[in-house]
Amino acid sequence: MNDELIEGPDAAHRRPDGVSDATVEALGSLSKALETTERARGHLYSFHQLTGTADLELDNAVRLLREAGHAEAAGLIEREVLGRNVIPGHWTFQIVEAYNRTYYRPFADIEQRLVRELADGRDHLYEAEMKEARRTRSHPDHAALPPG
Repeated sequence: MNDELIEGPDAAHRRPDGVSDATVEALGSLSKALETTERARGHLYSFHQLTGTADLELDNAVRLLREAGHAEAAGLIEREVLGRNVIPGHWTFQIVEAYNRTYYRPFADIEQRLVRELADGRDHLYEAEMKEARRTRSHPDHAALPPG
């Protein structure tokens, strides 16, 4: 399909009739906030994995300390650090689960609900309109749609 025959974004990203500029801008802001939350969630998973990796590496440190003749130091690590809660009563997986249940999922659900209700389920209207406004027509690297 020749993208020059298309006026504006593809149908999945075209603003539905009756949706105002203010609504598109508000949904764009909501989407940006959710994307930032997605990044925060990724950092939380990094925290979870890094903490778990560090805890597992303590097994090696304890073994090496024992082999080096430092049984008391190895025991201290085993008692005081190995398997320790990162906050009272919680390992990192529990923090991730609570974040997902308490904050992330409700936020994502509300964002999707509002996109369905206010924009006929069409995501990224703000970005699609920005792409259309910024692209150079007839330039092969500024096509409105992917090839095919």
